[in-house]
Amino acid sequence: MASPLAAQAGTALRGLARRSALLRGSFPAVQLTSRRWLNLQEYQSKKLMADHGVTVQRFFVADSANDALAAAKRLKATEIVLKAQILAGGRGKGVFNSGLKGGVHLTKDPKVVGQLAEQMIGYNLATKQTPKDGVKVKKVMVAEALNISRETYFAILMDRASNGPVMVGSPQGGVDIEEVAATSPELIFKEEIDIFEGVKDNQALQMAENLGFKGPLQQQAADQIKKLYNLFLKIDATQVEVNPFGETPEGQVVCFDAKINFDDNAEFRQKEIFAMDDKSENEPMENEAAKYDLKYIGLDGNIACFVNGAGLAMATCDIISLNGGKPANFLDLGGGVKEAQVYQAFKLLTADPKVEAILVNIFGGIVNCAIIANGITKACRELELKVPLVVRLEGTNVHEAQRILNESGLPITSARDLEDAAKKAVASVENK
Repeated sequence: MASPLAAQAGTALRGLARRSALLRGSFPAVQLTSRRWLNLQEYQSKKLMADHGVTVQRFFVADSANDALAAAKRLKATEIVLKAQILAGGRGKGVFNSGLKGGVHLTKDPKVVGQLAEQMIGYNLATKQTPKDGVKVKKVMVAEALNISRETYFAILMDRASNGPVMVGSPQGGVDIEEVAATSPELIFKEEIDIFEGVKDNQALQMAENLGFKGPLQQQAADQIKKLYNLFLKIDATQVEVNPFGETPEGQVVCFDAKINFDDNAEFRQKEIFAMDDKSENEPMENEAAKYDLKYIGLDGNIACFVNGAGLAMATCDIISLNGGKPANFLDLGGGVKEAQVYQAFKLLTADPKVEAILVNIFGGIVNCAIIANGITKACRELELKVPLVVRLEGTNVHEAQRILNESGLPITSARDLEDAAKKAVASVENK
């Protein structure tokens, strides 16, 4: 069975698509980004924000109990929050194999921070989103605990329909924004940003007013909005989502929690950020796939999906399910495909013992179907493929690709369209 983390990745793609649809219902111009491959820990995202002048809680990172105790004393805060640093959600309700319950703790005593950290660091934390045995905690974040008197939602995202960035905000924060969009669309506010001029003062102030900030807090919120946009540009983000974007009883506007999506195409000029990518919690197959510029997501079934593009991957998984089968994964080739990548993709898929059939579904736009076909035949011969293989190719050079497959003499089942491919793949498993 695939780890919940890997399965969650597939769910996340659908979740973002669903969120996009809900938000478009409220304001048709907005489309959210569909995926995020770069994994940053909470403290790394917070540091990026702080480095760009965005107000976050004061914090330190520790990798030992003694360091955590020292950090708690340095904070000199009235109350301290200690957070285990793993990528999975649900930390607060998680359980450590040390016996400690909860990956997030509040205390006013620095000594308690050290005692708690001793039961966190080096131990596995299991949550609803981790594998059964949990994930080892290597670092903890020791932060100043702040009270929140009011929560709002704010995001900046790159929107294809608007040909540029947009701001999205709601005075109703601290909850799932898709819920707000579905039940109270009048509480969602959107503002397009001119990519050449940036966020204007009046735009920032208007958004702060829409979010319900009053008096001096309105200007403070507007300043934070402009700094968040500066962060968005400087780090080549596709989305910066702050929830909650809140205010404290002491009159401070703070970004309490944030999710940042990065443009993979900007890796060449964001080397420091991409070097922070934490792959330690990925499945080994995900990391192996990444070496060859392949995107792999493990699922729970027995039919492997070999596709190009996340949208096509989801459609392939769905139609397999509709025809009574269960996808074992999807493996996304992307656009600039080389024959060696196809070979490595098959090597990955055949290494998975639960795979009983492989469905190749390629739509060749910038992908040359003949390259795919040559890669498939090479992989079948060299790897001595033992499971049924169903191939559906369409697009660039498809006739040449079909000729290569037909003349290969290999037991490859061709399909005329996606539904035909899914039916044949499901049948091949049922007939084994």
